Amino acid sequence: MLSKFLGDYETFKASLKQHGIKWVQNDSFTTFLSIVNHNQSNLLEWYNKSKAVLRDNEKLFLKYVILSGLRKAEAVRSFNKVISLSSQGRLEEYFDKDLGCLKHYAYPNEYLRNTKNVFFTPIQESLVSAISNSQPVSYNSIRKRLERNNLKLRFKECRSYFATYLRNKGVMSESIDLIQGRVGKSVFVRFYLKQDLKSLNAEIIGKLGDLQNNL
Repeated sequence: MLSKFLGDYETFKASLKQHGIKWVQNDSFTTFLSIVNHNQSNLLEWYNKSKAVLRDNEKLFLKYVILSGLRKAEAVRSFNKVISLSSQGRLEEYFDKDLGCLKHYAYPNEYLRNTKNVFFTPIQESLVSAISNSQPVSYNSIRKRLERNNLKLRFKECRSYFATYLRNKGVMSESIDLIQGRVGKSVFVRFYLKQDLKSLNAEIIGKLGDLQNNL
């Protein structure tokens, strides 16, 4: 740690305490607990209950969240961007039919944010078409509607569900990381891993087929 090297570690700790900042470093046991203590088994039950109280565009958005693995803010931005660009006749700038994905990387100022990035999202054309013909969504509206019906907000769990589902279907963890905007620091990832985007998207869309049919 730099503060130890500079001889200011005690001052650094005092400053953290003064400002109410806690230094947290997950150990292996904490990570283990987060892996085994989860509620993914009833996530689809929550999804079906949520659909019963949401509007049509919000139902479609919830489906998109599960099938994309995007973070909440990314999903809202992406969903509404598809609608906006489609109404302007510019959807091809974002959705690449040949590659089979939404190209978030075409909008770096919106989707590349230091540690929280997303580069692309594999997606079926039928789902893009449905979103294009939908109405924009507001996260606050969805949140209020769910809370009024005593339903928890589980969007973060949807992202985890997406990743776990694909891993259980045999997709490489490196590929899942790439889809969710994580680029590992291993030598393999940095120097040797190569991915054909079109083939990867086709693989992911195929693996998600059963899940999409059940939503």
